[in-house]
Amino acid sequence: MLLRRALSAWERRSPRAGGLLLRTVSCCSARCRPVASYRDTVLLPRTEFPMKLTGQKLLDRELQIQKDCGFAELYSWQQKRKAKKEFCLHDGPPYANGDPHVGHALNKILKDIRNRFEMLRGRQVHYVPGWDCHGLPIELKALGQAGPGGLSPLQIRQKARKFAEAAAARQKAAFQRWGVMADWDHCYYTYDGSYEAAQLKVFQEMHSKSLIYQDYKPVFWSPSSRTALAEAELEYNPEHVSRAVYAAFPLLRAPAPLSQAEGASVLVWTTQPWTIPANQALCYMPNAQYSLVRRKDSGRLLLLASERSASMAALLQTELELVHSLPGSQLEGAVCQHPTIADRQVPLLPANHVTMGKGTGLVHTAPAHGMEDYGVAAQFQLPLECVVDEEGKFTELAGEQLKSLPVMAEGTEKVISMLRECGALVEEERCVHSYPYDWRSKQPVIIRPSRQWFINTASLKDKAKEALQKVRVLPESARGSMLAHLDRRTYWCISRQRSWGVPIPVFYHRETGEALINKHTVSHVAQLFREKGSDCWWELPLETLLPPDVLKKSKAGSAADYVRGEDVLDIWFDSGSSWAAVLEELDEDSEEAESNLSWLPASLRKPLAAEADSRADAYVEGKDQLGGWFQASLLTSVAVRNKAPYKSLVVHGFAVSEKGEKMSKSVGNVVDPDVVINGTKDGGGTAYGADVMRWWVAESNVFSEVQVGPAALNSARDNISKLRNTLRFLLGNVSGFDPRTQAVEPKDMLYVDQYLLHLLRDFSMKVTDAYSEFDAGRVIRLLQAFVSRELSSFYFSIIKDRLYCEPRDSLGRRSCQTVLEEILDGLTRAVAPILPHLAEEVYAHAPGHQEGETLFRSGWIKSSSVWRRPGLEEAVEGACAIRDSFLSSIPGKNAAQYELTVAIEPGLLFELMESLQEAPSSTCSQLAELMMAARVHLCSQLPRDLPADALLSHGSFLINLEGGVIREDSAYSIAVVPTAAERCARCRRYTAESADCLCPRCQSVVAPPLT
Repeated sequence: MLLRRALSAWERRSPRAGGLLLRTVSCCSARCRPVASYRDTVLLPRTEFPMKLTGQKLLDRELQIQKDCGFAELYSWQQKRKAKKEFCLHDGPPYANGDPHVGHALNKILKDIRNRFEMLRGRQVHYVPGWDCHGLPIELKALGQAGPGGLSPLQIRQKARKFAEAAAARQKAAFQRWGVMADWDHCYYTYDGSYEAAQLKVFQEMHSKSLIYQDYKPVFWSPSSRTALAEAELEYNPEHVSRAVYAAFPLLRAPAPLSQAEGASVLVWTTQPWTIPANQALCYMPNAQYSLVRRKDSGRLLLLASERSASMAALLQTELELVHSLPGSQLEGAVCQHPTIADRQVPLLPANHVTMGKGTGLVHTAPAHGMEDYGVAAQFQLPLECVVDEEGKFTELAGEQLKSLPVMAEGTEKVISMLRECGALVEEERCVHSYPYDWRSKQPVIIRPSRQWFINTASLKDKAKEALQKVRVLPESARGSMLAHLDRRTYWCISRQRSWGVPIPVFYHRETGEALINKHTVSHVAQLFREKGSDCWWELPLETLLPPDVLKKSKAGSAADYVRGEDVLDIWFDSGSSWAAVLEELDEDSEEAESNLSWLPASLRKPLAAEADSRADAYVEGKDQLGGWFQASLLTSVAVRNKAPYKSLVVHGFAVSEKGEKMSKSVGNVVDPDVVINGTKDGGGTAYGADVMRWWVAESNVFSEVQVGPAALNSARDNISKLRNTLRFLLGNVSGFDPRTQAVEPKDMLYVDQYLLHLLRDFSMKVTDAYSEFDAGRVIRLLQAFVSRELSSFYFSIIKDRLYCEPRDSLGRRSCQTVLEEILDGLTRAVAPILPHLAEEVYAHAPGHQEGETLFRSGWIKSSSVWRRPGLEEAVEGACAIRDSFLSSIPGKNAAQYELTVAIEPGLLFELMESLQEAPSSTCSQLAELMMAARVHLCSQLPRDLPADALLSHGSFLINLEGGVIREDSAYSIAVVPTAAERCARCRRYTAESADCLCPRCQSVVAPPLT
C-alpha cells in the first residue's frame, strides 16, 4: 500500500499528467515522425578536432604548433614574468661527439617534463643547456684529418672545436624538435673563454687550499690513447681474459719456524704476469694462518695460506702434505729471491689488502703498477720503478729480453716463458675477470706511474659525504652507489697529455723543473682566457702569459726562465666545474662577479645573483654519472664552497633494446630518435612524431633500464590515440559552451557533476605530487585510471542522455558541460608537460579563452576547495554501491530495460538517496540517471506484491563522515523487474507510453508547450 500511495503521489506530480499529457495526445504529428527525423533535435558532439593524425600530417602539425604557440620564445617569456619561486635544473653537458641518440632523448625529455610542469605551476625556470666539448674522442677526430706532416696543437684545437661545434649544433636542433624548452640562445660550451676562466677560478681555489698537487705515482694509463685516465673514464669489461700464473719465489731468509726448510719457495698468484719484472715485495695477511706444504708428486716445498691449500691441491692435481703451520705475523723479516732478476731480493711485508678469495694468500707487489702496491711502497719506502713506457711497452729497465715488447701481448708471453725457463712457473690458468678499459678506445688500460696533477680526494671525502647527506637522491638506492664511488677514490688524476682541452696554468723552470703556479699566475691566465679563449696559451708569448707584475708578485725570475706546461685538465674537471660557470652565487654590486658570468643573459644572471643558496634544485643524469659528473661536481663544489651544488639528484637508467640489450650498431638494435620521429628518409617506417617519444620516456620506469623499440613506441602511439579520442569527446560536448558566461556554480550542479569535480580535484593533487617526484610514469597511470574508471566507465556512460537530449540551456545540461569543460582543461594541463604538442592542439579548440592564447602561458590545473563537499562523496558512492548490486543482478543485460526498487531503512543512507531522488518513483531523477534504469523506486522496505520474476539482492554501505565521527553501516535491498514502458524513438530510453510515442521529456523538447 505504501508503494502504491507513493506511486499515486508521483503520478499527480508527473509531467505526464495534466496539460502536458493533453499536449502529447494532441501532438500526433510530432510523436509519429520517423526516427531519423529526430536526429536534428539531438545535441550530438561537434568539433573540428581531428580524430587521428598520422604520417606527414602529424609531423607538419607538430611543427606548426611549435611555431604558432611560440615554443622557441617560451623560455624567455617565462624568464621575464614575475614569479615568487624559482626552479633551477642544471643541465649536465652531453658530449659533443656525434649525432643525437636515444639516450639523449631519455635525458632531455625527462628534464623538460619537469621544467614545463614547474613553469606551468608559476615558477621561474632556469635551464641553460650546455655541451662538454673537450676530450680525446673529439681530438682523435681532428687527428684523423691530419696530413703526412701531422698537426700542431693549435691546428688540432681548431679542427676539434669545429667538430664539436657541428656536433653540438646537430644535437641542439634535435632537442628543439623534441619540444625541449630551454635558453637556446645562451647555451654554455666548455670551450667558451668565460667558462674556462670560471673553471680556472675553481682550480686556483683548490690549489690554494693544497687540494691540488703534483706527484709521481701510479695512475690508470691508456696505451691506446697515450694519456692518464681518471676512474670515471674507465669501463670494466667483465669478460676480459688474463693469463694468470702461480709463480714461486725462493726463500733466501726464512722465518724462524721454517729455518730448517731448505729449498722452500713462497707461492704467489697474479693475473698480470708482465708486472713481475717490477716486483719489489711479497705481501701477507698478519692475522691469517699459513702452511708450508710438500707436493706429493715432486716433493717441492711451497708456502701459502692454509685456507688456500685445498683449492691449490685441486688445481695442481696432487696432494699437498702439511709440513708446518704458522701465523702470518711470524713471516715478518723473511726475504725471497726474485725469480728472474738475479741481484734482486724481495722482502715479505704485512698488508691489509691481502684477501683469501682467490690466489694463494700471498700477493706479488709491484709498486709502480698497482694502487695498493703503491700504498705498501709508501709505507715501507720501496723504490717506485716503472718498467713500461707511454705506449705500453717494456723499457730497457725491464731488461734486454723484454725491451720494446707490448706488456699486454708479447711482453706477457715472454715473462711467462722466462718464469718457465727458471723453474719458477708452478701453474698457468685462463682467468676471466672484470678489467678496466679505456671508455673511449675500448682497449685495456694498465697502471703505471707518471708525473701528474692530482686532487687529494681523501681529504675531501668526509666533507663530500656530509654534504651528500643533505641532498635528496632519487632513487634512494643510488646514494649508496655514489658513496661507494667516493670511498674508492683516494685521489683524482686531473692532468691529461693532450692538446684539446683547458691548459693547466702552470709554468716549469727550464733548469730545475720546479712548477710555478699561484693565485697571481692563475688569475692572470684566467683573465686572458676570458678575453681571448684558451688558444692564447699556445698563441701568446711567455712575456704576455707571465708579465713582470705577475712575476714580481710570484717572487720569480724572468719569463725566459720558464716554459709553459703542456698538459690539459681532465674533462671531468671541465664539466664538474659547471656549477661555477652557471650557478655561482654573485654579489650584485661586484663588477668582477658579474663579469664571471658575462656570457650568460642578464635575465639569468640577475636571478642567480639574488639566489643566496646558489645551488641547483636538481641534477638529472644517467647512473654512469654517479662516478662521473655528479661526483666531480660534488667534490669541486665542496672543496671551494663547502656545500653540494645540487639540492637533489635524479639518477635514471640507460636506454636499451626491447630485449634489454645494450644498443650496438654491429648488432643492429640501435634506435635513432630522428627515425622515430620522422620515419626513414626513403619514406619507410612509421613516423611517430615527437609526442610519442615523449610519452615513451614518461611512461617508462626511468629509474631502471629503459627499453625502447617498435613495441614500446606502438604502445605509446596507441595510448596517445586513446587519450586523443577522450579529449575529442570532451571537446565535442562543450561545443558552443562558454564557461565564462554559461558555467553553473558548483552548489547549483547535479550531485554527480559535483562529485566529478571532487574526483578531478583529487586527481589534480595526485598528479602534482607525481610530477614533483620526477615520476611522470605515475602521472600517466593516474591519467589512464581516471579516464578509464571515473570517466569512460562511469561518468560518460551516465551523462550522454542529459547531454544529447535535454534542452540546450537546461540546468542539467549546462551543469554537465561545466564539469566537462573543467575535466577537459584539467586533463589537458595534466598531460601538457609530457605531450606539449597535443596539449596545445587541444587548447586551441577548447572554449573559454581568446584566440591566440596558449596553454603554457596560462598556468597549471585549476581546482577549488569548494569542489569538496561533506556528504557529497558518500551520497554518490552509496548510490554507486547500489548500482553495482543492480548491474550484477542483470549480467550482460541492458540496465535501461529494467525498473529498480531500492529499499533502505530510515537513516543516513536513505537521507543521502533522497537527496538524489526526492520523489518515491522517478524516471528522470539523479538516482535514476546514476542507475541508468528505466525507473527507480525509493522506499523504506520492499513491497510484498513484487512480481514472481523480480530479481532480489542485498548489500550494505559504510558511511564515514567527519573523519569517522559519524559512522553508519547501512543495509539496503533491491528488486529488479523488466519495465513495461516502451523505447522512446528520440532518446532511446524505455520511458515512453507506447512504441510510437516520444517520452514526456522528449516531447517537451521537440514540441514545447505553447506560451
